[in-house]
Amino acid sequence: MEIGIFSKTFERPTLTEKLDAIAAHGLYAIQFNMDCAGLESMPDQIDPALSATIRQEMAARQIKMATVSGTYNMIDPDLAQRQLGLQRLRTLIAACHDLGTSIITLCTGTRDRTSMWRRHPDNDLPEAMRDLVAELRQAIVFAETHKVTLAFEPEVNNVIDSARKARQLLDEINSPYLKVVMDGANIFHKGELPRMHEILDEAFALLGNDIALAHAKDLDHDGDAGHLAAGHGLLDYDHYLHLLQRSGYSGTLILHGLDESQVDGCVAFLREKLA
Repeated sequence: MEIGIFSKTFERPTLTEKLDAIAAHGLYAIQFNMDCAGLESMPDQIDPALSATIRQEMAARQIKMATVSGTYNMIDPDLAQRQLGLQRLRTLIAACHDLGTSIITLCTGTRDRTSMWRRHPDNDLPEAMRDLVAELRQAIVFAETHKVTLAFEPEVNNVIDSARKARQLLDEINSPYLKVVMDGANIFHKGELPRMHEILDEAFALLGNDIALAHAKDLDHDGDAGHLAAGHGLLDYDHYLHLLQRSGYSGTLILHGLDESQVDGCVAFLREKLA
């Protein structure tokens, strides 16, 4: 596995300065966000010339784009916002190969009206899953045409809040272009942290063959957690990385949930564990 990082970890005024900072830390794979190139994270349009520039600047530093963020609230209570998000996702899908990646990360969403990362009780209603399936069916047709993989992350605050629901969604959509982002710090509901190994084992048993990307961060409690830098919390990284390796995953392990001052320490922590 190669260690990578969220491009937004480095606050710099220009794309070239961001990429220089990433390379200076010995990192050569990123989860890219379009706002690093001066656009919105989910832009209405992407100039092919800009995509070419991004790809050239990354190639000049031997940095690869492991994935690009395409997150919007896929079950937003406001239908107009969902339609806008889907339209922008299609724009990103169409630009993927010009950018140099074939994976887009998604947020399955929440019924909360102000934040797509905040839990809402209506997430558990059957209508929430039906809306998500309908949204993904539209997105996946376009993704399959462009041979782009859409990767969603099971996360306790979103409608897909467990490995079991993630498996249900994968089976329902039934497309080789829908996969998961595995993040060991985001799947523990309140009261589940004492069962860490059991929860992780189940997640990999259900999803291990469908991992498109893996994240590396940490947590100090269960429920709405997963906000600490890797190695600074309670996640059993020996077990997590063992399960990733045993699943056959050989892609990028993306650091996030950290600030720039923590990057070198987290990279050293992961390299030691992987070794």
